[in-house]
Formats: sequence, C-alpha cells, structure tokens
Amino acid sequence: MAVIGTDSEVTLHFRLSLESGELVDSTFERQPGTFVMGDETLPSGITKLLLGLKSGDKRAFVVKPEQAFGPHNEKNVQQMPRSQFDADQELADGLVVQFQGPGGTLPGIVRRATETVVTVDFNHPLAGRTLLFDVEIVDVGVAPQAVQIQMPRS
Repeated sequence: MAVIGTDSEVTLHFRLSLESGELVDSTFERQPGTFVMGDETLPSGITKLLLGLKSGDKRAFVVKPEQAFGPHNEKNVQQMPRSQFDADQELADGLVVQFQGPGGTLPGIVRRATETVVTVDFNHPLAGRTLLFDVEIVDVGVAPQAVQIQMPRS
C-alpha cells in the first residue's frame, strides 16, 4: 500500500476548524479533494503532517499558526484615507476589498471604516489562528509529473 511521500498525489477528505469548533471548510459532505504534495494547495506545514499516511488513515491534528498561515502581522494592517475608495462604496466591517498591486490583485479585509479612515487587514484571514485539521486519506498515488516515461531504445 502506497504511503504519502513528497512525490504523491493525494485524495482526501478534510475538515478545517478553528479552536472554538467553528467550521472553516470541509469535504466530508461532498467529493474529496485531490492535490499533489508540494503544489502549494495546502501550506507546507500542513502537508508535512500527511507524510507517511496511507489510504484509509484517519488523523486529527492541531495546527499552530506557524505551520499554517503564519502569525498575524500588525504591519499588514493599514489605515487608508476614505477618499481612496469610491464615494458610494459601502465599507462594512469584514468586507473583502480587492486592491491592485505590482503582482496582481491583493485582497484586504475591512476591519473598521469611519468617514475619514478605513482600516484594512492584508493578513490571511486564518493568520495567527490555531486550527483543527481532521483528515481521512482516500487514495495515494504517484504525482503525474513524477511519473517517468521509459523510451524504447533502438
């Protein structure tokens, strides 16, 4: 039976929750997800937890912020003049706003908006959070890019 290694394609069910029990995402009620180890679908600290597991394994992990989305960084919380936003745009707390950056669009979460200043948090929404990660490994295979094709010799 194949075990998860650095070159594996993994199909799994997962449940990601906050320490409070609040559900973030789950595939247990729908189709399982498939990803290739190292493809950055999941943070590297989380994929490392899966190494050595095999089809049928079920595990529950407590994932510290450093293993997942990193610590909350106050430098990523910016105060911006309200005039930088459309005058008719309603800026409610929790609203995700897209900003144009040098590498493309960058999402930010409105944390507070007044008539003159808008506080925007550019941290990942799960940064600084300890997470509960429950997994059930459905299948383990060799990642497509890891398959080597043998050419016939003439």
